[in-house]
Order: sequence, then C-alpha cells, then structure tokens
Amino acid sequence: MDLLTTPGAARVWSAGARARGETIAVVPTMGALHAGHLALVERAKAEADRVVLTIFVNPLQFNQNADFTAYPRPIDDDLSVCRDKGVDAVYAPTVEVMYPASFQTHVEPGDLAARLEGPMRPGHFRGVTTVVLKLFAATQPDIALFGQKDYQQLAIIRQMVSDLDLGIDIVGAPIIRESDGLALSSRNLRLTEHDRAQASVISRALAHCLAAWAAGEHRTAVLTRAASDMIAMSARAHVEYVELVDPITLESIEDASEGGVMLVAAWFGEVRLIDNQLLER
Repeated sequence: MDLLTTPGAARVWSAGARARGETIAVVPTMGALHAGHLALVERAKAEADRVVLTIFVNPLQFNQNADFTAYPRPIDDDLSVCRDKGVDAVYAPTVEVMYPASFQTHVEPGDLAARLEGPMRPGHFRGVTTVVLKLFAATQPDIALFGQKDYQQLAIIRQMVSDLDLGIDIVGAPIIRESDGLALSSRNLRLTEHDRAQASVISRALAHCLAAWAAGEHRTAVLTRAASDMIAMSARAHVEYVELVDPITLESIEDASEGGVMLVAAWFGEVRLIDNQLLER
C-alpha cells in the first residue's frame, strides 16, 4: 500500500494507474475508520481496479474549534486497517499541505446547502465542497463513494460534480448500523455509556415512521411528529430537527405518497448525531 501525502504524489500515483489502463475509486474519509468506511472500501474494490482512501480531518467544515480538536485521529490504526483490507493507496495530507498560508479559493454550494444542516452549521458545506474538490483533483478518480448517512452532503456533492462537469461517478452506499440500529459514525466514540444506550432511539423512530408510511400514512406532519416525539422520550435527547423532504431537491413536502427521505439531527449530551431513512418501496 502506498502512502501519499501531497497532491503531486497522489496525481503521479493516479497517472500510473491510468497508464496501466486501470480505473480508480476514491473513498474520502476523515479517518477513525469503522465498519461503515470498510463497507465503502469493499464496494470500491468491486467497482474499480484500484482503490485510494483519503484521510483528512478538514478544519473548514467544523463550526467549533473544540469539535475539530476533539475529533479522533488514530492514523496508525487507520493505516493498518487499510493495509489489511487491500486498499491500494492512502492519501493523507496535512492541513498545511491542503491549506497553505496563500490559500484563498473556496467552492460555494447552492440552495441544497441552505436548509437542514446548513443553518445549523454555517459554512460547513462550503468546507465540504472545497475539500472534496481538492481531494478529487489530487486523486483523479473515476468513481467516488460516500455513505448515505450524510444524506445532504451526498446530494450536494452530486450537484457539485454535475455543475462543474467533473465526470466522476458518485456512488451512495447504504447506512451501516450497529446491532441496536445506531448509524455507525466516528462521533459515536464520544458518547458516554449512558448516552450511547439512549442514542439508538433515533433509528427506532425512523423505522417506526417507515412502517407507518408503508402502511399508508403519507402526511408529512404526522410522520415527522411521530419521529420527533419518539426521540424526545429519551431523557438525554434534544431534537434539533426532523424533516421529510424530496430526496433530490431536499425541499419540504407535505405529502409523501411518492416517497421521500426523513432526516434527523439530535443531541445526546455533548454529541450531535444525524441519521436518515429513505421512504421508498
């Protein structure tokens, strides 16, 4: 496995793969790898000849410096996992390499970033689109894989790739969950034992609403209220939002007869969790 630390080295690596007639899949991550990331790696290996995984904790997408500082960075463990899983290369640049003192260009996301997570995390998606474009420029992939847990992020990246004619196939992989239903996330490591036990209520609420929708309840207000009330029953939960939106435009819908996606953000103690559920037959 090759360890790449500069965009120049990553481009040389990708050029070598292309010269051999190989296709490249990239799996962008912020490290602290878990089973969800590894599922993306397996999917990437099935989709392309070579797999490069990126590890970079992006300061531009954190609203609070304390959150950025507290983000786990077990780089040695992550590299070991990548070797074991057959990743061909890891691109792990430093902050200084990604954002030198002269850096001044950013990618502005559009209307998709103006709702849901957008108002709650000002500048977050600007940071996401900027770093993802830089990762794409360095690794030169044919395919990029992202988890559907960050559903809004996935929609924004797809829009960016389309708008900027990048020619990269964006693949969204299903959410990987723990045995009690909690969506896998590096943030789960920061939950206290008590909060971790309570947090699985999010997935239960989403499953409940999916069942209600499948049984014929298509009123958005009823479905979102049911999910919100169920999560709020946990003494440790603080619900930030529960929204049912169009899966492409992310605009609110009043009737979900044709399906949609329910998105949730909730705090458990000092940790903010997000999750979602597609309503589709």
